[in-house]
Amino acid sequence: MFIVPEREIANLMTRSAAFDAVESVFASMASNDAYNFPVVREALGHEDALYGFKGGFDQKGLTLGLKAGGYWPHNLEKRGVINHQSTVFLFDPDTGMVKAMVGGNLLTALRTAAASSVSIKHLARKDSKVIGMIGAGHQATFQLRSALEVGNFEEVIAWNYHPEMLSNIEKIAVEANVPFRAVQLENMRDADVIISITSAFNPSLLEEHVSPGTHIACMGTDTKGKQEVESSLLAKARVFTDEIAQSISIGESQHAISEGLIAEADIIQLGAVINGSQKGRTSSDQITLFDGTGVGLQDLAVASSVVDLAIKSGVAIELDF
Repeated sequence: MFIVPEREIANLMTRSAAFDAVESVFASMASNDAYNFPVVREALGHEDALYGFKGGFDQKGLTLGLKAGGYWPHNLEKRGVINHQSTVFLFDPDTGMVKAMVGGNLLTALRTAAASSVSIKHLARKDSKVIGMIGAGHQATFQLRSALEVGNFEEVIAWNYHPEMLSNIEKIAVEANVPFRAVQLENMRDADVIISITSAFNPSLLEEHVSPGTHIACMGTDTKGKQEVESSLLAKARVFTDEIAQSISIGESQHAISEGLIAEADIIQLGAVINGSQKGRTSSDQITLFDGTGVGLQDLAVASSVVDLAIKSGVAIELDF
């Protein structure tokens, strides 16, 4: 088996490569060439941590495996390490033997950012100029970097529950030479694209905060009970997701579904837009919303890619296991 330590990932996996891997696996999912396994996600009752497993099998790419990990909210404060911790395990689909163990922290950040950027490419208006950020934590910086490489944005606006953290977003905007403005939530109406990346259990973005024609990427809701946007916003929008089963159970759509505002049949796989079997945006004033729940196949796609790169560059550690 091969081991690719976390310390090697930054020198191997680029945002562009992560984008390509995620876009490809979304298309494979919609074509039924790849499928995810049911998610296991539990509160440990220790350190306030959430821990779980996401996995799947890509029959086309012959990628089999799982990601184990979760969220330890006190890590940064107590130990000086990031709160999200994960490891990806890949297996040989022909034999079931373990193939690789890959550090999953940076890969998770890159693949999550890639997913929202894929949605921007396929669903946002081509003339979008202003990108709005809700959330200013570690993952938000990855989201913005990736989005700025996909769209031709001329301004970044941002809101965060803790305004002092907005400097994280401003720094990325300055690096990209794009003007930055801190705003109140009602000013999100100025945005053509909005990325929400929080861990909230109560909605911040309301229907009144969104203008016609906006594309929204909801990237923080991946657990039962979490919610970033008002349920009525989904009823007003054309809704897309990475995987429908996760969207209605642990994603942003769970609330609109339970309130009877939308039905499962109203939700479209983003991969179906990528492979051309479904339409994306149908008008310039339509609100589109991507419910990015984060699927195991995203992790496997980027991990498989990074293992190949690590072997070619000679940094993969090979063990007889």
